[in-house]
Amino acid sequence: MPPAPPAPLLSDTGWPRSRAGATLTIDLDAIRANYRTLRGLAAGAECAAVVKADAYGLGATRVAPALERAGARTFFVAHVDEGIALRPHVASTTRIFVLHGPLAGAEADCVRHDLIPVLNSVEQIRGWRATARGLDRPLPAAVQLDTGMSRFGLSEQDIDRIEADPDGWRGIGPGLVMSHLACADDPSDPASARQRARLLALRARLPAAPVSLAASSGIFLGPGFHFDVVRPGAALYGVAPNDSAPNPMRPVVRLQARILQTRIVGPRDGVGYGLTYRPSAPRRIATVAAGYADGFMRHAARDGRAWLGTQALPIVGRISMDSMAVDITDAPDSLTTPGAMLDLLGPQHGVDDVARGAGTIGYEILTSLGHRYHRAYVADGTPSPERT
Repeated sequence: MPPAPPAPLLSDTGWPRSRAGATLTIDLDAIRANYRTLRGLAAGAECAAVVKADAYGLGATRVAPALERAGARTFFVAHVDEGIALRPHVASTTRIFVLHGPLAGAEADCVRHDLIPVLNSVEQIRGWRATARGLDRPLPAAVQLDTGMSRFGLSEQDIDRIEADPDGWRGIGPGLVMSHLACADDPSDPASARQRARLLALRARLPAAPVSLAASSGIFLGPGFHFDVVRPGAALYGVAPNDSAPNPMRPVVRLQARILQTRIVGPRDGVGYGLTYRPSAPRRIATVAAGYADGFMRHAARDGRAWLGTQALPIVGRISMDSMAVDITDAPDSLTTPGAMLDLLGPQHGVDDVARGAGTIGYEILTSLGHRYHRAYVADGTPSPERT
């Protein structure tokens, strides 16, 4: 008898639906609609798109081409290898900026794969300048300025050092001067205005180039923060840009997890590690196939909910690595048998709702979702075919 064929490799649609404990549906139409909304708010500026961290966990090789079809011509990733992975999936004329810049020795990889580094330090500037000299031609780059966040970028003292260097900016063609806002999610915080003023003061000392300051939340601060390029990220994927108004972004993800087993738990019983949940009366409990290895934090059960349509069902006990317990007592038996699906993210309970219950932000929920789901991409209202 011939050996059984190997199991299919994990693809960009994850595990086959028939064997996956949960299905993550990613609405590419909603991502494109969010892009168009943000581009409209920043009319007059180019609207780029941030697809770092695998498009916030949703699949950069699917998301970026969808955004290209909506008009995006510039993408931002964090690492050189993210840019290398993305390059074959977008047009050759599309710009890919690497936010962390190249580590020493990775400059040639940026050139080889047509990636534009964001230069954040004097050392990165020297490395990129030496690469340009070795190729005997100028090389494009972005230059980041530290305007108050103390994370990435050149300080005023760094600019002094570059100005004192005889080679200065030789061989570097700045295609963008940028900075990043620390408090843009709070429109009332004066720190954003201070950073804007700092950017204007520092950029006057650099070669002329387009300017970028606003990411997702910064776009909502108004035209004074838009400059030449805006760089939305989380808002593209449905995360609220701030808490001062209803979320204008369309939801992008839906996560449905499978019921694996059900049981009746009585007052003498406990549920989960530590037996932290003990019911006062008999309850029907479902074991559901998603846990903290799938992005649902262990302590989130305190206020967590699963959903059956519009009906909220409490998560009880501690969340395990691969599963959670849900109280389905009040749900119809016929709809909560093993194999049935409950919503963990969806129309009634989005990423920001889950984040609030876990004491974190929507960004962390999205980027923690992991790769153990079946992924269904929806475009033009039609799910993509399953790949195995």
